[in-house]
Amino acid sequence: MPMKGSKVGVLGMVVLGLLLIVEFASGMSICNMNDDGLTSCKPSVTQPNPVEPSASCCEALSGADLSCLCSYRNSFVLPSLGIDPQLALALPTKCNLTSPPNC
Repeated sequence: MPMKGSKVGVLGMVVLGLLLIVEFASGMSICNMNDDGLTSCKPSVTQPNPVEPSASCCEALSGADLSCLCSYRNSFVLPSLGIDPQLALALPTKCNLTSPPNC
């Protein structure tokens, strides 16, 4: 169970990065994810009708610096950007990724 929570935390960081890039800095990257990668995950972390993560979302997440993304785990920014933290935290698991041990 702790591993699942870690994966969810990583996803939250990724989603936060996605929204930050999309909303504030087009063309930049965060934690080794460019805005295209971050944007591809947004439909999976927003209500009211989230979708399963796409292959492009999971691919972008697999190349991300998950430890870096973990630093956003408890940020207030996710909800302020319309991201459901519960959905964001579930992305790594849905993409079959392993989270860093301390995430």
